[in-house]
Amino acid sequence: MNDTERARFRARITARLAEIDEEDARGREGQATVTLDQQAIGRLSRQDALQSQAMARATHARRDVERRRLRAALDRIDEGEFGYCEDCGEEIAPARLELDPGTTRCISCAAG
Repeated sequence: MNDTERARFRARITARLAEIDEEDARGREGQATVTLDQQAIGRLSRQDALQSQAMARATHARRDVERRRLRAALDRIDEGEFGYCEDCGEEIAPARLELDPGTTRCISCAAG
């Protein structure tokens, strides 16, 4: 992988990290504590609100995992290890990195 390709992946990863931060900002309201106010909402509405809160928290957790993977990919770019399988050391197919720049294993090693 040449410097131009690494720079392109760095820009793409950085842009995705910014998107994740924006998504987190929009999702904070959905994660807020659901208050018990029987005058404002009924029992079923509160259950819906609790379910929505749980889904918002799960989405936030998935974004955190993606954020960690992408930051690790940036570290690998800095170290010159980006694009190489962590198991066998072979190059990861460019198409695989295009789909998921946070991947750390080639298709052979990932398949087992």
